[in-house]
Amino acid sequence: MSDLPATNRTMLTEVKPEGVLELYLADLPMPTPKDHEVVVKVQATPINPSDLGLMVGAADVTSARAIERAGLPGIAMNVPEAGMRFMAGRIGQALPIGNEGCGVVVAAGAASEAQALMGKTVALIGGEIYAQYRCLAAQMCMPLPDGTAPEDGASCFVNPLTSLGFVETMKLEGYKAIVHAAAASNLGQMLVKICKADGIPLINIVRSQAQVDLLKGIGAEIVLNSNDDDFVEKLTAAIAETEAFLGFDPIGGGKLSGQILGAMEAAAVRRMSTYSRYGSDQMKQVYIYGALDVGPTILNRNFGLTWSLSGWLLTPFMAKAGPEIVGRMRARVAAELTTTFKSHYSHEVSLEQAVDVATMQAYNAKKTGEKYLIRP
Repeated sequence: MSDLPATNRTMLTEVKPEGVLELYLADLPMPTPKDHEVVVKVQATPINPSDLGLMVGAADVTSARAIERAGLPGIAMNVPEAGMRFMAGRIGQALPIGNEGCGVVVAAGAASEAQALMGKTVALIGGEIYAQYRCLAAQMCMPLPDGTAPEDGASCFVNPLTSLGFVETMKLEGYKAIVHAAAASNLGQMLVKICKADGIPLINIVRSQAQVDLLKGIGAEIVLNSNDDDFVEKLTAAIAETEAFLGFDPIGGGKLSGQILGAMEAAAVRRMSTYSRYGSDQMKQVYIYGALDVGPTILNRNFGLTWSLSGWLLTPFMAKAGPEIVGRMRARVAAELTTTFKSHYSHEVSLEQAVDVATMQAYNAKKTGEKYLIRP
């Protein structure tokens, strides 16, 4: 620990009672690891949509202006009244950010599992990673092969394990195929590769012809453009062909989840020999796992009564799946880190650049094909 600096530059987000959110840097005391903990020098950490939910929350990004706190840069944004109600539980709390990252273990506690990680490159998860250093339990680190580039190790957890989690959910719940929305994302491209390798039918929904071409180029067989006039008809036909009665939607707001359920029902009705006023008895499940659209989820109840629309999060799924399945998932990520699970970044920024107003507004736009990597 004597070689480490006395302070640890960290990104924080705080909602003020007067209706302002501040995103800023602060120099916090350098943590000291307990017996089962390690200190990781963070080399790279991605900006995921789940991070933006904490960083920016319900603030009005168009009101963003530069500020300084203790001589360090930051951003202030106004929060509408509805946003203040939404974030009421965090008012007055300075919260650290960053779900995952990659770095080198530079200090370790006395326990053997901590000492075994000294000097190793690891992927880490557990929050508070938008910082120069992160102290956390050794079990929250995944050792990576020697020579792993920080950008390859930075996104080992959220997208890779989520995409594998979708496949494991399919198996556990007895489905045969998957519908995935906003499928041109980094996560979506990983899911395409997994399903192609494992022989799982996958219906990909995107929003432009360029995204159709992108996924076709990496081997996707069924890619539908939600802006096409015959989108619902094509979706229904694809579901009927593949029996994809399980869907995952990161958009959340709007009508897409309802359209997927409606197409599932229409496909299931085609197989019915007798009419039922309750609709088909085929279970239709759509999971919302994100909030790219924070507006209301619109459902046109045209899908009978045998259906479910619910939320899906990685951490609760892993707790439910158990150590055997999770161990298998993590081993596959490590083995295919530079192939199936390789992430692509459009921009790399420092901690200081990440709290620049124009840069924040750009990465908060969450444009498909644009992913930011922070290099602390």
